[in-house]
Amino acid sequence: MVVTGIGLVTPLGCGVSDNWAALAAGRSGTGPITRFDASPSPSRVAGEVSGFEAERFLDRKEQRRTDLFVQYAVAAAQLAVEDAGLRLPLENPARVGAIVGTGIGGIKSVEDAVPAVVEKDVRRISPFLIPRLIPSMAASQVAMRFGARGPSYATSSACASGAHALGDALQLIREGTQDVVIAGGAEAPICLMGFLGFAAMRALSTAFNETPERASRPFDVDRDGFVMGEGAGILILESLEHARARGAQPLVELAGYGATCDAHHVTQPEPDGVGAATCMTLALEDAGLTPGDVDYVNAHGTGTELNDAIETQALKRVFGEHAARLAVSSTKSMTGHLLGAAGAVEAAFTALAIMRGMAPPTINLDRVDAACDLDYVPHTARSLSIRAALSNSFGFGGTNACVALRRVD
Repeated sequence: MVVTGIGLVTPLGCGVSDNWAALAAGRSGTGPITRFDASPSPSRVAGEVSGFEAERFLDRKEQRRTDLFVQYAVAAAQLAVEDAGLRLPLENPARVGAIVGTGIGGIKSVEDAVPAVVEKDVRRISPFLIPRLIPSMAASQVAMRFGARGPSYATSSACASGAHALGDALQLIREGTQDVVIAGGAEAPICLMGFLGFAAMRALSTAFNETPERASRPFDVDRDGFVMGEGAGILILESLEHARARGAQPLVELAGYGATCDAHHVTQPEPDGVGAATCMTLALEDAGLTPGDVDYVNAHGTGTELNDAIETQALKRVFGEHAARLAVSSTKSMTGHLLGAAGAVEAAFTALAIMRGMAPPTINLDRVDAACDLDYVPHTARSLSIRAALSNSFGFGGTNACVALRRVD
């Protein structure tokens, strides 16, 4: 299965060119929270999407009726469809699906409705409240936008949601029921409810409120939690035969997929990293790759103490001696953690790394933790011929997903 189009809406910008320019320059997209008064929160840093012009993608009525996570998904899907050169109306809409993962869905719409619910004032509750918050509505809106009549649903598996969406799409195309799947993830969690919830778990970075661009620091000894981000990543996935028949140029191959569960803890990863390692191994086997075939890994790398060290262990378990020769980076150091959108956005970044021959950096890696002793491409992007790469996504509840991508010659 091949990727023929990529659409991105992230804290680094809207579209592939803006995102790649930021990644190549090692530029942070995190900053002080501007969406709400963050003073009640111990963390006041986020990766906000700035300058998003919803009117480019949705009319005013559509904007009023949709949560921001849906708007991001529709925008990224539009960019991806244009990038792929998909002709509309679709020639065979029943063989085009839409799968968009999200970890939280319309949390801001829930927050906005709370005062009216507390006061039991039904007149102030929007009739669009439920459609705004339903997690599957991003996929539904994407399907309606392009007339895709194949399977349409959401994967909701915490921070692995977007990667699971890509894996499901791969399986649908392999089994021959779909020719094309518009797949990815979307998230818009930057609101007071989202922040206070994660802050109560002590999951967010709190030590860099005055220097927000330095707050997301995976694998660094001074990391103290993740930085919340938002946005969407959508990939157009299709069978090679379908792409060739319509004259489309494949960007990369989505070659393999693995999924496991730690079955260990509601938030903490399994201490020995076996679940994550097994997930990566399954993706390699599914793609027909050996560990030595892989040149780059886009790590989950959240900037939390346990996750980064355990992911390092898992990489060593899978790659053995080759682990020391891998280029590994966490692009969350620049975007923050996009939660349910992260897996799709980072798979797109991995595809771009293969296409452009460059490994994005892990910025803010000033003092490497001794427990994180691999080559995490500190500070500066690196020219690198990448034959194959993995993109890791590990979520709360121990859910793990990994996709393997390969260069198309």
